[in-house]
Amino acid sequence: MKTLIYSTRTEMGTAAASRVSSRIGRLLTDQETVNMIFAAAPSQNDFLAALLQETVDWSRVRGFHMDEYIGLRPDAVQGFGYFLRQRLFDKAPFLSVDYIDGNAIDLAAECSRYSRLLQQYPPDIVCMGIGENGHIAFNDPPVADFADPLSVKVVELEGSCRRQQVNDGCFATLQEVPTHAITLTVPALMAGRYVFCMVPGKLKAEAVYNTVKQEIAETYPSTILRRHAKVELFLDADSAIKL
Repeated sequence: MKTLIYSTRTEMGTAAASRVSSRIGRLLTDQETVNMIFAAAPSQNDFLAALLQETVDWSRVRGFHMDEYIGLRPDAVQGFGYFLRQRLFDKAPFLSVDYIDGNAIDLAAECSRYSRLLQQYPPDIVCMGIGENGHIAFNDPPVADFADPLSVKVVELEGSCRRQQVNDGCFATLQEVPTHAITLTVPALMAGRYVFCMVPGKLKAEAVYNTVKQEIAETYPSTILRRHAKVELFLDADSAIKL
């Protein structure tokens, strides 16, 4: 796994955006469109802001996101679809954007619908982060399955995962954080041809250490990144402090 460390999260975001935009450009020389999956979290803010400053032919890019809370109001600012609309999807002329509906009446049908979209448009690039408990998307240690037969599923959020949402300032109290979500599974994320993982901040230092140093196991979901042939891990000085 290629690990790149920068002094600040701003430098990290700028460098990651440059690498991602370059990969998009290279792919578009050989194919008509590029399919991309994006994470929604404060850890991605610097990267997303910098990516919008890059020269990208967004009219040839399809956008997807990787997880969504169940039961939030459609206009709730904590929603991941809302987050990405505000910071990326509404700011660039994407060819298309497909959202996970966390308020679908039939959640199983919604998972199947989104799975079919990912099969129709296999991901070329996945832009992601790592949670404080090592989760990728909402694949927390209790539910992460490296051989998951599903591409999209409903999960119950682990306690430390829910606390992270408070630590990130997304919710005022733990009681406000939803208990369940729809998430892309580990195999769905690792199906991306190229994976770019942006992980800044002191609160992620332990998760970064585990990602790089622990055995590859579902106890540490992010360790699966080390089995991907084309992954780049972007850190700042704070998140890399234990390496």
